[in-house]
Amino acid sequence: MQLETNGVEQLDRDHRPTELYETHGRAISSYLRVHGLSLEDTEDLLVEIFLAAMERDDLSTFSPGEQLAWLRRVARNKLANTYRHTQRHPQVPLDSLEESYVETEGPEQLVLRQEEHSQLRTHLQRLPALQQRVLQLRYGNGLSHAEIAILLNKREGAVRQILSRTIHFLRRIYQQTEGESTC
Repeated sequence: MQLETNGVEQLDRDHRPTELYETHGRAISSYLRVHGLSLEDTEDLLVEIFLAAMERDDLSTFSPGEQLAWLRRVARNKLANTYRHTQRHPQVPLDSLEESYVETEGPEQLVLRQEEHSQLRTHLQRLPALQQRVLQLRYGNGLSHAEIAILLNKREGAVRQILSRTIHFLRRIYQQTEGESTC
């Protein structure tokens, strides 16, 4: 008899993660996507979150609501760790590196491009935090206006207006600097 119950317990233990994922996977995935993660990063974090759930032996004793709350708390913590890691270790796509070192460009063009990037970074750092965040979410993470609105708890129209005003402001700065350099 002892062997049968151990086999049933093992089967139940192996089946729990699948059930848990089927029940709460979509909600946790949506939560991660709303926070600006790419599909690949979302999938990676989902694996980490549900691995943590598998290590928690008493999770099956929780009600479905408590399970979801626990999974969201783990997701929030993993998301915070991801943001911290990204801030400390920024990554540059290989495609952009290839473009910046095209052999047809001479050293002068390379220096000019680096100077333009430096100026852009300087101008972006002077923007208020909300404008920086909206630009990052829109152009860095590729989120739509609606997704940004949900994430920032604002109306979609307000997000569009913030983005539009920020771009116009940056254009004016560049027009002013061009006017100064030609004088």
